[in-house]
Amino acid sequence: FPTATPATQPQFNSSATSPAPSQPPAVVREQWGGKYEFLLSCIGYCVGLGNVWRFPYLCYRNGGGVFLIPYFIMLFITGVPLFLMELSLGQYGAAGPITVWKCCPLLKGIGIGMLCVSTLVCLYYNVIIAWTFYYLGSSFQSPLPWSCDAVANAALCGHNTTGNSSTGRALSPTEIFWNEKVLGVVNSEGLHDPGPVRWRLALCLLAAWIIIFLCMLKGIRSSGKVVYVTATFPYVVLVVLIIRGATLEGSLQGVAFYLTPDWGRLANAQVWNDAASQIFYSLGIGVGGLLSMASYNKFDNNVIRDTLIITTGNCGTSFFAGFAIFSILGHMAWRKGVPVGEVADTGPGLAFVAYPEALALLPGSVFWSILFFLMLFMLGVDTLFGNMEGITTAVLDEFPQLRSNTLHKSLFLGALCFGFYLMGLLLVTDGGIYWFTLIDSFSTSFGLIIITLFMCIGISFFYGVNQFCQDIIDMICHCPPWCSKVLLYFKACWVFFTPFLLLFILTYIFIEMYNTSLHYGSYVYPRWGKALGVCMGATCCLQILIWAIVAICKETGTLKDRFQKAIRPLNSWRVNNLNSNGRVEEHVEPERVEAPFTVTLTDMDFTAMRWDSVSHA
Repeated sequence: FPTATPATQPQFNSSATSPAPSQPPAVVREQWGGKYEFLLSCIGYCVGLGNVWRFPYLCYRNGGGVFLIPYFIMLFITGVPLFLMELSLGQYGAAGPITVWKCCPLLKGIGIGMLCVSTLVCLYYNVIIAWTFYYLGSSFQSPLPWSCDAVANAALCGHNTTGNSSTGRALSPTEIFWNEKVLGVVNSEGLHDPGPVRWRLALCLLAAWIIIFLCMLKGIRSSGKVVYVTATFPYVVLVVLIIRGATLEGSLQGVAFYLTPDWGRLANAQVWNDAASQIFYSLGIGVGGLLSMASYNKFDNNVIRDTLIITTGNCGTSFFAGFAIFSILGHMAWRKGVPVGEVADTGPGLAFVAYPEALALLPGSVFWSILFFLMLFMLGVDTLFGNMEGITTAVLDEFPQLRSNTLHKSLFLGALCFGFYLMGLLLVTDGGIYWFTLIDSFSTSFGLIIITLFMCIGISFFYGVNQFCQDIIDMICHCPPWCSKVLLYFKACWVFFTPFLLLFILTYIFIEMYNTSLHYGSYVYPRWGKALGVCMGATCCLQILIWAIVAICKETGTLKDRFQKAIRPLNSWRVNNLNSNGRVEEHVEPERVEAPFTVTLTDMDFTAMRWDSVSHA
């Protein structure tokens, strides 16, 4: 590895720098109303729909209980270190995804890329909430409109029908309700044929955005109160569903199908990739939501403790949810006399087809359906809070005049929600599911991995892994022996293990993207559709290159000098530390902090970014 020494760095004499011009009065930054508001907001953000509809499916597909081995290995090598990095960066800098890169202006594009990813996620994620609304409203009908007890479905349940199935397989009432009544996908030929807007879904989408707007109207002061309900209620429902499922015939077969180990699967690279991907996506890393929520913490908040609580809670919830899902799917398989694998599914197919069909078989199916879709609604809303917070915090930090004016801030939030609603109308057309699948497949694909990889490398080598650990110690206010040992482990992860695992995930994504076609059901996406998805992902990660060029062009001197200046923190980076009153204290007057650094990677000794003290005497 190359070694950069202090002698190679341009030296700046702070005494020769003219005093900084007087700054306008600092805007008071909001802080969480209590410790539990932050924890519940992060747990609600991380524990989303993927914990319920993706993890259980991956677990049974990848060897049952054996999948937990690579899952927890990836958690502690990739998930926890990156989670701590993002929380610490936001809390120490007290800034959003864009402004926080004052610590290394060269990498400002990482924040812009996070903003792009958040925008794509918000665009399609609220459509899921709209579907949930539709099902929640339909659940108040007795009998359920997708059950065999409904008059309209009597013929379907009495005689197998394949009229709407391109595979010749008999369709269930739940599949027909989902494809015809909700999506209207049978009226569309594909991506090129979106068809008209489905007005019922459009109204559900509008209601979803209105709820998001009202909950976030006062920022974290309002959303922080909402999460007391939305983040805890899903756990109550999961416990109730597990208890109910345990009393059903066939539930043990479902749980056995979920957990039965297949040790041979550990030799399959797909299993390790699925484990790493699930950890990565379920924790919401690299989207900016975690960074933004942490920026409203008190400066002395213990981020290491919070990281361990949130990450283990998220993974425990995923495992816990599997029992609620497979116990009831096991009962449905027993009722139908088929293997559990024939009724198990993932993604929307589980939440809106397989599981509703299983609930329709239970006594009191209306009650169980209402409970289930209310849980999905709250899981979706919590996750969307975090993604929206990433966008609003980024913009408000870049334009602080909006933050200081309540009316302007409300108008901005309203315009943002309305803009998302208008763009989301494409996803609630007859062919909207094709566009939904396209955005879902590429918005958090290779682009997000590249953004996170550069975040990890940038903090470790440009800002300095030692300096970053010292920042964490400064926030915790003391460094007990266990803290030093834990940070030594995180150093090794940030510098070596985590970047290499991210490269492994990225390589696997590119190979899979090249060798497999994108499809929804029997519809195979055209090449131009797949190319459009690749462009979406590329747009997000290209922000890193574009803004790095901008940062270098803003500096003076040779290319080497420009680069070295562009990786130095701006003077306002350390100014963002908050005192107990939540006001900004200015510590640094020079144009830039004098920060020569050393990167030496020999004998496992990492010395990075040694900060020299600025003249205060």
